[in-house]
Amino acid sequence: MRIVSYNVNGIRAAINKGLIGWIDQTKPDILCIQEVKAQSDQVDLSPLEHMGYSAHWYSAEKKGYSGVLTLSKLPVLKTYSGMNHSLYDAEGRVLRTDFEHFSLFNTYFPSGTSGEERQAVKMRFLEDFRNWIQELGVTKAIVAGDYNIAHTENDIHNPKGNKNTSGFLPEERQWMSEWFEMGYVDAYRHKHPEKTEYSWWSYRNNARKNNKGWRIDYLSLSQGMEQGIVNCYHDAEAEHSDHCPVLLDWQLP
Repeated sequence: MRIVSYNVNGIRAAINKGLIGWIDQTKPDILCIQEVKAQSDQVDLSPLEHMGYSAHWYSAEKKGYSGVLTLSKLPVLKTYSGMNHSLYDAEGRVLRTDFEHFSLFNTYFPSGTSGEERQAVKMRFLEDFRNWIQELGVTKAIVAGDYNIAHTENDIHNPKGNKNTSGFLPEERQWMSEWFEMGYVDAYRHKHPEKTEYSWWSYRNNARKNNKGWRIDYLSLSQGMEQGIVNCYHDAEAEHSDHCPVLLDWQLP
């Protein structure tokens, strides 16, 4: 099956830039979209429904902000919205969908780029999210989404210049290391240990054209599930957003 994670930075804008056609061409079995910036009644997804997708929304309470959407051609057994935490849940950051053989978490981690207050929210979220996942005890999980953290120097175009920048702070990178040590596998790094690809570029200074980006979007798999990874890669030519999609071709091990 093909599982895709894509921060579209506004689904209505992305659709206007050809997102529906890209989905039709790429044919993901499951598509995890982050930062939808819309409510379900504001978007016509009938073309995707005709392709066989069911749509599972978890929008933010604030209009035009945050939110996630999971599109699936596979039967969804059950969905769970949020983490039972009022702040994060009001922002529509985590949606769990259960399938026959695994659970999928579509996640949009907070950004800390707007200042100290939001950075503090981000650090609390990281701790709370990790504890919540551990308490759930799901043995076969895929955690897809925009983590808003570049893990290593190989995941960012200018590590020295960004060492004090939110998204590449030592404490954020340490969290990522602990996340993978906890038993999750970075699907992209598992397949490409040394390769450099990015999933986000600033809109400023022709960053995308010059490939000065960050890899902040991930597909993490529970340990043991990585045996089924066929490939994991980025489609940098998909330009519906300041991010690009991460694609995982995977089969049940």
